[in-house]
Amino acid sequence: MFTKILIANRGEIACRVIITAKKMGIATVAVYSEADKASRHVRLADEAVCIGAAPSRQSYLVIERIIDACKGTGAQAVHPGYGFLSENEAFAKRCEDEGIISIGPKQHSIAAMGDKIASKKLARQAAVNTIPGWNEAIDTAERAVEIAKDIGYPVMIKASAGGGGKGLRVAWSDKEAFEGFTACQNEARNSFGDDRVFIEKFVEEPRHIEIQVIGDAHGNVIYLNERECSLQRRHQKMIEEAPSPFISEATRQAMGEQAVALAKAVKYQSAGTVEFVVGKNQDFYFLEMNTRLQVEHPVTESITGLDLVELMLRVAAGEKLPLTQADVKRQGWAIECRINAEDPFRNFLPSTGRLVRFLPPRETMFASDTEHLYGVRVDTGVYEGGEIPMYYDSMIAKLIVHGQDRDDAIAKMREALNGFVIRGVQSNIPFQAALLAHPKFVSGDFNTSFIAEHYGHGFRAEDVPHEDPYFLLALAARLEMWYRNRAQGLQGQFWEGYKRLPRREFTVCVLGAEGNNRYVDVTLGEAELGKPIAVIVDAPEDERLYHLQVDRLLGIQPIRGSVDGKPFTVQMVRGRAGNPLAIRVIHNGTQIDAIVMDPRTAQLHRLMPYKAPPDMSKFLLSPMPGLLVDVAVKEGQSVQAGERLAIIEAMKMENVLFATRDGIVSKITAAKGESLAVDQVIMEFA
Repeated sequence: MFTKILIANRGEIACRVIITAKKMGIATVAVYSEADKASRHVRLADEAVCIGAAPSRQSYLVIERIIDACKGTGAQAVHPGYGFLSENEAFAKRCEDEGIISIGPKQHSIAAMGDKIASKKLARQAAVNTIPGWNEAIDTAERAVEIAKDIGYPVMIKASAGGGGKGLRVAWSDKEAFEGFTACQNEARNSFGDDRVFIEKFVEEPRHIEIQVIGDAHGNVIYLNERECSLQRRHQKMIEEAPSPFISEATRQAMGEQAVALAKAVKYQSAGTVEFVVGKNQDFYFLEMNTRLQVEHPVTESITGLDLVELMLRVAAGEKLPLTQADVKRQGWAIECRINAEDPFRNFLPSTGRLVRFLPPRETMFASDTEHLYGVRVDTGVYEGGEIPMYYDSMIAKLIVHGQDRDDAIAKMREALNGFVIRGVQSNIPFQAALLAHPKFVSGDFNTSFIAEHYGHGFRAEDVPHEDPYFLLALAARLEMWYRNRAQGLQGQFWEGYKRLPRREFTVCVLGAEGNNRYVDVTLGEAELGKPIAVIVDAPEDERLYHLQVDRLLGIQPIRGSVDGKPFTVQMVRGRAGNPLAIRVIHNGTQIDAIVMDPRTAQLHRLMPYKAPPDMSKFLLSPMPGLLVDVAVKEGQSVQAGERLAIIEAMKMENVLFATRDGIVSKITAAKGESLAVDQVIMEFA
């Protein structure tokens, strides 16, 4: 076994590998860019080496610097994680040439399987089901359109070296094929240094199901069941689960056996994933093989009780697999949510900055720990007070739960999301909560187009209907009563000789768009220490009575308690929605902004005129922090609605800004190459 390894990655996956290495008594070396010098993976490792500037092209993707770091620290092996150099054939070969063991597949396997075009040819030779398509690199956008027409729309345009949703587009017309080819090439060149693109038939109503395999140097290969990864947004996975609620035992076995046959055909060593697209009749086709550890590997670890990183280390050191196919377990149900730094209410635009508050839910499962299952686990590479940089992907953490069955896992995940506190940057937690509550997801009736079909217009707060919205108003009133009672008990809050009687009647104003507020009367009973308080909400239909027991209120997030004897976890924050008196209540993905006031104040508040925000339609604003990589127009130029104006790059994704109406560019206030803040003016229109 190795005595020291280097992790050629950053963030969550680097931390994940370090944790298992420590368990095995292996010293670790972290590498970091200038933007990551204070990162969590640097803190966890025994040693750390700076390998360059913030952009990955100048640091994490520079093979020479990784090799130099291995030699300089005496690391015997290198774990590439996922992304960056993890599926880079040249890197694997260089490691082999330098006598450094790669904790991953051999160079010949990466060459065969990491290239999506070559892998499809090999899959056919190994009698693995494949999708119709054009499996040669395509030179021009015009040629891409011709091929797409021959295959028949819709088609999927994919970068040969792509992954993680980068360099992938679905085209339904000649125009989309032309533009998609160009975009895929650009993204692939920037992210992977390889701009080859191919096209295949897009299977409608598909499910994305993948098989985890692992092989050793002695010819043994087994599969560790499947993962359901169909909930995707723009081809990036949002929620993964194991096992799949869709496939039968016969389909599971057939897919697993084909995955093993493919891995054996290329003498695969280490952990890898064979991805399939599965039709509604459980017909399945090979998509690609990821010759690395997957982001979603924790759900497989949960249901099998195996530490995949440990298996990778042992296989790389030449050991035989410690189990056979008959030994592979499938126990319980696991779900993973990717918690990303993006704003779901602003079309999921990246959100960078400082993590002012980062408090994950209480963990009862841990990475590399195969003993404690059936609980909650958080894999992360960040910490409170740290920065979310704009140069890398948007992942903050992976939230994993393991339940007795699927319903139990969903319930655990919803409660865990309620208790996940993130402040300073926006996160996609509200959207994840909405997906988990959707009836189609709960029933298992979904496919890869689920998010596009149900949230094609974007994601709005009203897309998350709460099962009992008046419960949220009762909580807001209870919090306001607590604050008032506390203020009365503090010295200096009132003139000497005066005492304000505790108020129990309130009106809750729920703030709505464009001044469309709702007003609901709420009455609270006597507050007795350690006992539930009765709260009556005067709903339009009928009165609602709640018995609220709140455990803690002062400065503690999340807030836990019980309503009518049932436990709940909720987050309540004062001073939101641009109003210091407003209270934001967040529960099960629903959030409301409310002002709790006495009835007379509410009467006056109803009379206040709505103040419309200023008209910003004459400005193009940056919707997120990022790098302005291109300005497509000039001052004085006439533009039409739908015309491209600028491109902003953040977190490895290009975001194109288009004109929303016809006009003339009167002034350009931001220059190409400039780092933009959110809502910064890029140009003005006459």
